[in-house]
Amino acid sequence: MTNFIPSLVALTSKSLVGLSPIFAQATGGSSTSQLQQGFSTALGILFMFGFFWGVIKIWSGANAISKGDADGKMGIVAGIIIAGAAAIMGALFTIFNLSGAILTPSF
Repeated sequence: MTNFIPSLVALTSKSLVGLSPIFAQATGGSSTSQLQQGFSTALGILFMFGFFWGVIKIWSGANAISKGDADGKMGIVAGIIIAGAAAIMGALFTIFNLSGAILTPSF
């Protein structure tokens, strides 16, 4: 019986399809930009769901306040933080001079 599972040495010395080696320390090139584009797309989708979740949270907090529940205020605050997470994090990164680490969410 033949073992078809490639070893770690085989993966680091050459890739399975004959392309460049697979290293975590790869710099520049199209592979890094593709990874950055993938993270930007995932971040955009995450922020889209987060925004809608935050709006629903704000709505439910306002509804709880209208029924006399004191915990509705915390729901509104939580909804604002969830819905505005992208803007809050972007502002914090800019304030601390880390603007190069900001990814622009894409859809």
